[in-house]
Amino acid sequence: MRKIHDLAPLDWTLTGYTPETWRGLAGIALGAPSISEVAPLPARVPASVQQLLREHGIIPDWNHGLDSRAVEWVENRHWVFSTSLPRAWLEAGPRRVLHCAGLDAAGWVCCNGQLVGRFENGFVEHTFDLAAVPVADENPLHLVFDLPPRWLGQFNLTSKLKDWKARFNYTWDWQPRLVQIGVWDRITLEVGDERVLTDIRCQLAPNGFTLFGHSPDSVEVRLTDGETCLLATTLTPAQLAHGVAFADLPVEPWWPNREGPQQTYRLSVQLGADGDVWARTVGFKSVTWAPCADAPAGADPWLCVVNGRPMFLQGVNWTPIRPNYADVTDTDYEARIRTYVEMGCNILRVWGGAFLEKEIFYDLCDKHGLLVWQEFPFSSSGIDNWPPEDPAVIAAAEPIVRSYITRRQHHASLLCWCGGNELQGAPDGGKTGTGLPVTRDHPLIAMMADAAAELDPDRRFLPTSASGPRFNADAAEFGRGVHWDVHGPWWPADDHYWDHDDALFRSEVGAAGASPLDLLEQHYDAGTLLPLDDRNPLWRRFGFWIQAAEFKRDHGREPRDLAEYVAWSQAYQRTALVRAARASKRRFPACGGFIVWMGHDTYPCPANTAILDFLGRPKPAAIGLGEVFLANPEKL
Repeated sequence: MRKIHDLAPLDWTLTGYTPETWRGLAGIALGAPSISEVAPLPARVPASVQQLLREHGIIPDWNHGLDSRAVEWVENRHWVFSTSLPRAWLEAGPRRVLHCAGLDAAGWVCCNGQLVGRFENGFVEHTFDLAAVPVADENPLHLVFDLPPRWLGQFNLTSKLKDWKARFNYTWDWQPRLVQIGVWDRITLEVGDERVLTDIRCQLAPNGFTLFGHSPDSVEVRLTDGETCLLATTLTPAQLAHGVAFADLPVEPWWPNREGPQQTYRLSVQLGADGDVWARTVGFKSVTWAPCADAPAGADPWLCVVNGRPMFLQGVNWTPIRPNYADVTDTDYEARIRTYVEMGCNILRVWGGAFLEKEIFYDLCDKHGLLVWQEFPFSSSGIDNWPPEDPAVIAAAEPIVRSYITRRQHHASLLCWCGGNELQGAPDGGKTGTGLPVTRDHPLIAMMADAAAELDPDRRFLPTSASGPRFNADAAEFGRGVHWDVHGPWWPADDHYWDHDDALFRSEVGAAGASPLDLLEQHYDAGTLLPLDDRNPLWRRFGFWIQAAEFKRDHGREPRDLAEYVAWSQAYQRTALVRAARASKRRFPACGGFIVWMGHDTYPCPANTAILDFLGRPKPAAIGLGEVFLANPEKL
């Protein structure tokens, strides 16, 4: 039997060191005192170093003006989260394992003056065996964070990337540099004997599931609907290790938002009468993919059929709520997801430049009926968008892929797996350039496809987004049958473009719109956002979305003031996105879906393609899109 202790309630401190000078904490003689540069501060877990330093007044608010630049020194120190483990916890059994669900992203663990181990991956869970650590009255535990990689940002070489940390933190066209350091998910201590369940996972089917895992003895499996037991059976260790399928269960289907109820059930696996328990909330749905109406021969199927009903997939691309996602609360998730539900969204695409979202995100998608298109952590880089081919990098990526699948595959909301964002080469087949998405023939994508087929065979795997013969839809090629799942445009297109569109699916369409005036006045000093051009450093930072030429085209002059620009820009975004969404949905079932780039701002951008602002409030574009999403295709 084991007991799980959450370490969040313990007293924590954060200390900053000149690199390597913390090593006295691990019993390593330095020949000099181990004196920290930043004295111990009250802390908590989960938390980012940056948020804690901001709360203690050591760094400024990076959301104001250009103040994010004054925070970058934090990356050049070693940071230590410290607490003390109670003796009674450690003495409760011979098995003592520290579980860290999210550490960003590399460093060391020390306990009682011993170096326990190193971690080097922000995308997977880490475990550390404390069984050999001597127990004392005080048992200091230190989580030491190493210097992060220098550069993983938007402009890079995808083919050369080999660091396992979220890339968007290093700047994107909607995010200044804030390289999160710290504990971004739950930390627990498992104590007890060796009679524990390990590697339990649940592979869902339309009206059943298959269980896998390891156990030292027989287990009881139960599926319940509230107080009603739908399944109760016993499995031997050999059966569980091999995998046991349960089919034709008396269950009701889980439906996406606005299509039906989000029915879920509780699945549990228990070792002995009072032994170890694994329990998850699950739901059951049937998903097939059919050819779109009038699709060219041989095209991928892009008409999603859920529980026998063809559906137009409509939603947003989900990016992290904050760059310091360690500090995002359940309430933050709930607020944004509810807004998307109220808009009529039924899908969220979790973009590949970020990370595997926290469990609460998927729980809320299960609850509210939002399908999840989950990407693995790979993305385009502007300079070179070709995925890595180095066998060592592919081998290092495989545990990430398998971890993503095994940790999230039990969720009813999960729709498909995807190799990453905009992984592509040139139309002539070259590895440098844009236009031709990668296929399963690429060795990295092949590894992902094989892992998905083994671990989650009933869910679709996509090599990348966009996918098919073309990355985006060129009006000059309409009618040629080469536009399957496409990205773009991210600027307004005219009625002629949308009237002749032949894309089977649009997983990214965007247009820029300004943040609300009150938010800009809060985060930028008066007068600093004008002039509206690349002479202004506040605009140069997000150069993609300077709308000076468009405003001048419509007015013949520059904006008189910030309020005039904001009102025009928000109307401009609304018009562009509503036109695109209406045209795409009106074509259903010839077009299978429309996903907006992007959902919400992670930063108070002066202007960006997000349709919810930094506080999660809908811009006019979100309201207009909601009118389209809530309408039937034949009424548009």
